[in-house]
Amino acid sequence: MTYSAEISRQNPSCFLFLIDQSASMIERQVPSQGEADAPATNTPKKTKAQGVADAINRLLQNLVIKCAKSEGVRDYYSVGVLGYGQGVRPAFGGILDGRELVPISEIANSPVRIEERTKKIDDGAGGLVDQVIKFPIWFEPVASGGTPMCRAFGQAKALLETWLAEHPDSFPPIVISITDGESTDGDPSKPAQALKDLVTSDGNVLLFNVHLSSRHQTPIEFPDSDLELPDQYAKLLFGMSSILPAYMCEIAKEEEYNVSAETRGFVFNADMVSVIRFLDIGTRPSNLR
Repeated sequence: MTYSAEISRQNPSCFLFLIDQSASMIERQVPSQGEADAPATNTPKKTKAQGVADAINRLLQNLVIKCAKSEGVRDYYSVGVLGYGQGVRPAFGGILDGRELVPISEIANSPVRIEERTKKIDDGAGGLVDQVIKFPIWFEPVASGGTPMCRAFGQAKALLETWLAEHPDSFPPIVISITDGESTDGDPSKPAQALKDLVTSDGNVLLFNVHLSSRHQTPIEFPDSDLELPDQYAKLLFGMSSILPAYMCEIAKEEEYNVSAETRGFVFNADMVSVIRFLDIGTRPSNLR
């Protein structure tokens, strides 16, 4: 399987994000130095839920920019965000509330609101200064309930089965799951494998996992084995993750990651900068027209 199908308006691809919105996502993380997503009036610390929401909103903005042409935003992608905590449901806000997979042009035109955020930039003299930027919001932070991961994977599979029936020759959908805890509704490995078994003529659905562990350990990014992972749950998520296609390995090498033919789309103990870098590599198109 080559993962080389051209992505176009006639043959779009799909991104689906599965976001843990359980009660434990209320825990706070300290942002890395230079992180660009903090609201101008916010405290120095963000909850995991806030950090993930910022990362997803930033990614959506970047996808819109990638698809923008002189005549407008081209529908190269359908994008969905499913949140799971107190149940599993679509997580877009505003007029997109309840929508599952949305063409990127509709996302571009439908943010809930535009916030002013601060971004640290080089002042030209070896220091950093704050720059105010416009930051669109499509996805709000939520932290409540358990972690029904099996249901989330099952709903993702049903959603993509319908999408794939209409796009059998597309570049395969990419599913990115972000969680900080163990599944509370059973072993997620079987529903995860059923999701990865979905296929187009260009390859199987790709599943990547980001683990926001509370352990005070150095992040492990894009590993090719589970030997350095500290617990069984991290090893489980690693085993559920797809091996990176060759073109993503090349992107990761350009970003100075040490990757191999066995490298999987998995990050353990990720801070928000790691999450953003991971999402950027995992969502760069291989062949966009």
